[in-house]
Amino acid sequence: MTIEKYWDDARVGDEAVTPSVTVTGAMIDTYAELTGDRTPIHVDEDYARKSHFGMRVAHGLLGLSIADGLKCQAEYRFLPGMSLGWTWDFKLPIRIGDTLHVRFRVGSMRPTKRPGWGIVTLPSELVNQNGEVVQLGEHKLMIPRRPDAR
Repeated sequence: MTIEKYWDDARVGDEAVTPSVTVTGAMIDTYAELTGDRTPIHVDEDYARKSHFGMRVAHGLLGLSIADGLKCQAEYRFLPGMSLGWTWDFKLPIRIGDTLHVRFRVGSMRPTKRPGWGIVTLPSELVNQNGEVVQLGEHKLMIPRRPDAR
């Protein structure tokens, strides 16, 4: 059983790796349906085959969504708090059949003016089965502090 961490339990430099997930065409289709982004490179096999990618690829924001979901499955995770935002770059295409995981670390921490909360910044990399970083960036979270530390 994984114990979710309070802000006070984290240390700058802590590192973690998430479980993996394999991207399927069905995942891309579901994301397209959910968001309304039916750009042909994502949903039209004939169109995509003739593109510079040579096949359908995942939406960039699907990659970010997968990264966020994988972080929620990591052994190293925080109590539910508030996401304060992402900075995120798309480096390589995510192809059907790619198996992805996330490497992340605690890059910085600071207490907030709001009692009972602290902020962590998590530099993160979405990595494929070949060890290539396909997306990367940072996630900033506001996390509860230990009740006795308030």
